[in-house]
Amino acid sequence: MAKRKNGQVQGEGDYEATRRYRKRTEAYLNNNDVAKAAARAKPRSRAEAKELEAAEAAGKKRAKGEDPAIRRR
Repeated sequence: MAKRKNGQVQGEGDYEATRRYRKRTEAYLNNNDVAKAAARAKPRSRAEAKELEAAEAAGKKRAKGEDPAIRRR
């Protein structure tokens, strides 16, 4: 856990950090076109799509399993 300037411990389960994250996320969702952002983020070519799939597969090799909170279609 990291100590902040004011001496408070900040680490996992930090309520203040959770509030800041939620506030920034809500502001982004309210002030941006999420569908456009998703369209801009998609791969621009088949090569880029393959590269992203390879990176995902490499990350999954080290994972203990799928996150049960994520439901695949």
